[in-house]
Amino acid sequence: MLSVLALTSVVLLGIVSQTTAIVVYTSWEKHALVGTDVRLSCSFFSWQWTSPDVTFSWQYRADGAKEGISIFHFAGGAPYQDSKGPFRDRLEFVGNPSRRDGSILIKNVDFGDNGTFTCDAKNPPDIAGHPSSVRLLVFEKVPVQAGVITGAIIGVVLGLLILIVAIYYLMRFLVARRVFSLSMSKHGKKGKGKEGSQQKQASAVMDPAKLKAAASEKKKQESRREKK
Repeated sequence: MLSVLALTSVVLLGIVSQTTAIVVYTSWEKHALVGTDVRLSCSFFSWQWTSPDVTFSWQYRADGAKEGISIFHFAGGAPYQDSKGPFRDRLEFVGNPSRRDGSILIKNVDFGDNGTFTCDAKNPPDIAGHPSSVRLLVFEKVPVQAGVITGAIIGVVLGLLILIVAIYYLMRFLVARRVFSLSMSKHGKKGKGKEGSQQKQASAVMDPAKLKAAASEKKKQESRREKK
């Protein structure tokens, strides 16, 4: 009885802890070109319905910095952003809290914006969970390495497809050629057999010695019949 009660309590505790947990999602890494706008997505999974008290918080830690700073907060249905930080005039809230979206837009990015952006979300009563981070990398132009790798992958895939198609049609050609050769050899043998028998018959008919022997044999048979 005690073991059953203990097992039941463990299951109930697991269910309770599961229903009060929240999972936050962001991209792992985001690339952007200098002077462009970049969207940093943030969403969450919760066992509860989306609460009207849902909150989103964003922090930023520059590359090389030990601590991060708060740059944005959404609570009570209204967005709030830092008025003194590096993104005070360049940050816009583009999420939809009712759809569990807390995304922000960073405008006119520069090399100084390289760093880690961390999003945290709460959906009361689901408040226990871990924030998620995305690293922003700003480039002057598209990285050559990424373009080369992508092009190489595409080239390899296309090459394999072309090779497979070529092997397929080559096999079909070889099989068709083999079938055609076997068919022609069979017909050739049949033709040669008929031609040989016809030649034998013709040679037998045209041979004078054989014709003379046949005539004498025929006369002998007729004389034997007359004697009888």
